[in-house]
Amino acid sequence: MFREVNGLPGHVLVIHAAVVLVPLLALLTVAYGVLPRWRPRLDWAVGALAVVTPIVTWVATESGEELEEALEARGYPAEGLQKIHEHSEYGETLLWFTLGLAVVALLLLLVTSRFTRDRNLPRWLPLALTAVAAVLAVFALVYVYLTGDSGAKMVWDGIV
Repeated sequence: MFREVNGLPGHVLVIHAAVVLVPLLALLTVAYGVLPRWRPRLDWAVGALAVVTPIVTWVATESGEELEEALEARGYPAEGLQKIHEHSEYGETLLWFTLGLAVVALLLLLVTSRFTRDRNLPRWLPLALTAVAAVLAVFALVYVYLTGDSGAKMVWDGIV
């Protein structure tokens, strides 16, 4: 399912969306948490990104695994497969950080929404969720860089 789209590896098409959406989710979630005045302007974007970004990242991961299996089946050199495996590990880690960030973003939206504001939630809860989101955002940004950099190096060095 994720192997090819119009003859091109699906991974090549999907990764660009992940490279854009993960940093957007990270930055907008943190901005939503630390800038309460901007919340009415950012809530829809944070909510949409929190739903779409993990899906896109998962599709990028799955399509990468399909590409890795296809290269392995063609008898690709072991050195190249090792670099592809390292890239794949970065992608898997990125997926988990992205998923965690998305969940925290949705929780932050929920606890700051007008529907839950009147409930007796602790005042520190949005601050704690913002702190957790900031930590997850840093890790997601680091891993989107590591994943993208290792993949780009393989392409430019002619490994893939």
